[in-house]
Amino acid sequence: MTYTLRFLPEVEDDIISGYIWYEAKSRGLGEDFLRMFYASANEITRNPLLYHKVYLDFCRRLLRRFPYAIYFTVENSQIIVFGLFHCARNPQAVNAILQNREK
Repeated sequence: MTYTLRFLPEVEDDIISGYIWYEAKSRGLGEDFLRMFYASANEITRNPLLYHKVYLDFCRRLLRRFPYAIYFTVENSQIIVFGLFHCARNPQAVNAILQNREK
């Protein structure tokens, strides 16, 4: 099955925040963060059912090298990315944010 990938508008803010933080730590690290995010998002499209549900219908894909996770749902042939969050965040806070983001 072929899946399409869609990002909620808020995900762009999540990505930019991570990029800015890593780029401030070391020039070029923000670019590595972006590459890892997009590579991970692309991997989700190959087999989204590989990732189990962690909260309601939300699945999670951990990024390699960076302590971040992509949260997404699978609806028919569409993968909807709801957020990119640092893994040290309070899980209840992440769950609340996910619930409040509109498709």
